[in-house]
This record gives sequence, C-alpha cells and structure tokens, in this order.
Amino acid sequence: MKKILFFAIFLLVAGSVSAQGYYGRRHQVRRSAPRSQSNDFYRVKVGIAGGFNFADAVDSYNSDYSTGSITAFHVGLTLDVPVAYPFSFAPEVLYSQKGYSATTNDGNFTQRSNFIDVPLLAKFRMSPNFNFVIGPQVSFPISTTNTYDDGFAVTAREHYSTTSDRTVLDGVIGVGFDITPNVELRARYTIDFQETDDNSFYIPGYRNEVFQLGIGFKFQ
Repeated sequence: MKKILFFAIFLLVAGSVSAQGYYGRRHQVRRSAPRSQSNDFYRVKVGIAGGFNFADAVDSYNSDYSTGSITAFHVGLTLDVPVAYPFSFAPEVLYSQKGYSATTNDGNFTQRSNFIDVPLLAKFRMSPNFNFVIGPQVSFPISTTNTYDDGFAVTAREHYSTTSDRTVLDGVIGVGFDITPNVELRARYTIDFQETDDNSFYIPGYRNEVFQLGIGFKFQ
C-alpha cells in the first residue's frame, strides 16, 4: 500500500509541475502543437529502454494480503508511432523479471520469473517534456526459479507450471520525462489482469504486480 501511495503521489506531483510549466506560458498555449514541436512529434522514433523492477504479488481473493518484493530488471526495444497530436501508439518488447518473496512455516520462499512483455500503449504528450502512457500488456512466461531458505540451507530449482503454458494479460500506466529529445526517464506500474495457480499452497490465485523505474534512449 505504501508503494502504491508513493507512486500515486509521484504521478500527481509530476503532472502538476509539468502543467504549471506548460500553461504558465500563455503565449504558447494553442489548440495544436507549435510548428517546431509538431515537426518533432510527427517523427517515428525507435529506441531501447531498461531499468529496475520492484515486483511483488497480490492475492486475487484477499485485498489485504501482500507479499515481500524482489528487485529485478527489464530491458528491450521501444517504438513511438505518431497518430494525431498529442496521441501516439507506443508498442514495446521487453525482457522482464517478476516475482515475490514470502515467509512461510518452512522458511523464506522467493520466486523469480522471466517474461517477454509486449506493452501496447496509448501515449499522450501532456507538455513538451512530459508524457502519459496507458494500455494493455501481453506477457509471455519463459521460466521460473523458486528458492527456499530454511535457515540452514538454500536450495533452488527450476519450476515450470501453468504460467509457462499460457500468456497473461496485464495493465500498464505510467509517465515519462524527456531530459533531452533523445533521453527519457520512465516510471510505470503494471499488474496482471489474470490470476495464476502457481504455488497455490502459498498464495491462491496470485497476480504479479510491478513498479518500474528506467531510462529510454530514442532514435529518429
């Protein structure tokens, strides 16, 4: 809950600061983008992005239940296709790690899963240097490693289950800040729309939840 509140406050503050900077200059407020911004906006951009994942899991049947988080990473390719100012279509292909940690009667349990994520995002340029993204994401599971620590020994084994047999539909929301025309800071939140049956002994029908912080490099 603290992470969700922090992320929400972050989005509100970022949007407020960006809006003040943009609308404070009244002579630049127009119904359409200025010519220089418009020329830049209507260029297709490809890029690469990567950063940290702060992942945990939520119980589909108990909103008060939560797990411990793990720190992982994501990296991949990005594309920005302009449609009509300020809207563009922004699909991506990311290699992304997810998972969670939990304390059980038998010791500490950690799951770390590898996915290929394909976000299909609607991107809105809210100001010259600030954008907002939202949309679905299709996740293709690759493999999962479960680690058990009973206080005396640590064991790990590869685990393949129902998650690895089917895709998972997620939701994505986030913001981006352009440091330069080619460098962007990114902050996003993703959550599974579908529950899984993995490790139902620990968490019946859990959903992956991920907070992402990263950087992107765009080329045009």
